[in-house]
Amino acid sequence: MSNLVAIRDAGVFVDGNDSLNSPAKQKAANRGAYGNCSTISLRRAIHILGAAKTKLFLGFCALSVVVFVTSRLSSWMGWNPHDPSSVSSPSRGGYTVLMNTWKQNSFLKEAVAHYASCLGTDAINVVWSESQPPSEHLKTHLKKIVVSKSRRPDVPNFRFDVNGDDNFSRFMPIDGLQTDAIFSVDDDVIVPCSTLDFAFAVWQSAPFTMVGFVPRMHWLDKEQNNVAYYRYGGWWSVWRMGAYSMVLSKAAFIHRKYLDLYDHMMPLPIRDYISRHRNCEDIGMSFLVANATGAPPIWVKGKIYEKGASSISNLKGHSDSRDRCLNNLIALYGTLPLVPTHFKAVSAKNEWLW
Repeated sequence: MSNLVAIRDAGVFVDGNDSLNSPAKQKAANRGAYGNCSTISLRRAIHILGAAKTKLFLGFCALSVVVFVTSRLSSWMGWNPHDPSSVSSPSRGGYTVLMNTWKQNSFLKEAVAHYASCLGTDAINVVWSESQPPSEHLKTHLKKIVVSKSRRPDVPNFRFDVNGDDNFSRFMPIDGLQTDAIFSVDDDVIVPCSTLDFAFAVWQSAPFTMVGFVPRMHWLDKEQNNVAYYRYGGWWSVWRMGAYSMVLSKAAFIHRKYLDLYDHMMPLPIRDYISRHRNCEDIGMSFLVANATGAPPIWVKGKIYEKGASSISNLKGHSDSRDRCLNNLIALYGTLPLVPTHFKAVSAKNEWLW
């Protein structure tokens, strides 16, 4: 007799080994196994989706913070990137190099050759600050240099402005000026073209601000009889304090309108003082721009080469004369318009870390 007994009603088969095999239970077991896998997969998908949403949310928050800080930074520094006046003259783009020279023809020739090779240079104006005019040979030689060194399809305009032995004449208005941007520079200062182009881009975002490479600082030293006395600080003061309130006109961008303001609106006592002392026209320009904008200048961090750096700034008594200049200009102005700041413009191309 067979050991296998079929119990059809229950749908259960019993063999000789007492094991139970039910098709319904096998299907249920199979569904349970697949169900567990589906549940695990669903939980994993939900977890991954939740993490992605969290990262997306944090990224959006970070982007919002960056946008907010950037917009506030523009207003803090007087920048107006959407101002149409921030673009230089549409007829000829670029900037005019306004170069001050005084008894340094070798430096002058090198500087003219260098700035003529920069693509952004639309014109070069040499301010001749000597009592004797430049020789015709020098003029002809410099014009040939400009033509040979220029990389522009249209060669930069070149001219001399002979203003005599007067430091105030450095910022006289220029006839026939074609650009809004003026790059004021000494004949012994060389700024690489790429660095100059970056500074020009910064200036375009803040066209009425003074944008330059040589920062300086002032601070209150003492006050006696209700009269404040201020100190003028050089590079080491800027480095130590982490702040600056001026950028020197020996390497700085300014808007063309400040040439007119400097010549026509500067109070006569200040004009006379600068002409007599030959050492304060750069501080005077910083006062003028700060008074017009109520904003700090912008220091552009970049490598520049000062070939004559061992001259006037290291002369005995130079620091004291700058202190006197600062305080006398404050007295003549009737106020202190300079605005300190901690910000600086840095090109990300030249930095290891942002």
